[in-house]
Amino acid sequence: MNKIRALALVVLSYLIYIQPIMAVQPNERLADPLLEERARILSQNIRCLVCQNQSIDDSNATLAKDLRALVREKLTAGATNDEIFDFLVDRYGDFILLNPPFKPSTYVLWYGPLIFLIVGLLMTVLIMKKSKLRASEKPLSQAERVSLSKLLEQKDKT
Repeated sequence: MNKIRALALVVLSYLIYIQPIMAVQPNERLADPLLEERARILSQNIRCLVCQNQSIDDSNATLAKDLRALVREKLTAGATNDEIFDFLVDRYGDFILLNPPFKPSTYVLWYGPLIFLIVGLLMTVLIMKKSKLRASEKPLSQAERVSLSKLLEQKDKT
């Protein structure tokens, strides 16, 4: 039984890794090998807006397929790489680029993960300090309990 599970895991892992290879379908490819190579390079630098952490070259999403077709259409029409990137950025914003430019409007994309990491570390440190303080608190001794009960009795009398 364990061998079957291990084999299934290996096959599943293989299928997961082979998926990006099969993303660009043969009918999408351009006849000109140089244009196809440019299309693949461009597609590897454009983010799939559905998958978010995959390029459109790796994604099987319908939007990725449409964007690959759009890139190939523009290349066939004679557009330069920069013109294609500019068109996509105008239409979808800087987020469509897997490596967005470093400018004020993209600071969140560049610094966001670092800020979350720092905040997470600070919260962890504070929680650990708080739990350490609680752990260091010792229960009242018998003499302290007697003294406390006397104080409370005096307070109740007044």
